[in-house]
Amino acid sequence: MSKLIVAALVSFGMGVSGAAFAQAKECDELKAEIEAKIKKNGVDKFSLEVIDADKQSDGKVVGTCGGGTKKIVYKRG
Repeated sequence: MSKLIVAALVSFGMGVSGAAFAQAKECDELKAEIEAKIKKNGVDKFSLEVIDADKQSDGKVVGTCGGGTKKIVYKRG
C-alpha cells in the first residue's frame, strides 16, 4: 500500500513540474504564435511588443513569457 502512495506522489509531482515547465515559453516563440493567430483572424495592421512585466503600456497584454518576467503587448493599427 505504501508503495502505491509513493508512486502516486511521484507521478503527481512530475505532472505539476511538467505543467509549470510548459507555461514557461520563450518570448520569441510565444510572440510568433500570437502573431499567427492575429493574422489568421484577418488583422493585418498591428504590433506586438515584448516588455518587462512591471512596465506600463497603452496596449493590451496578450501573453506572458520569460517565467513571468516579460509580457507581450498588442496594439492595433
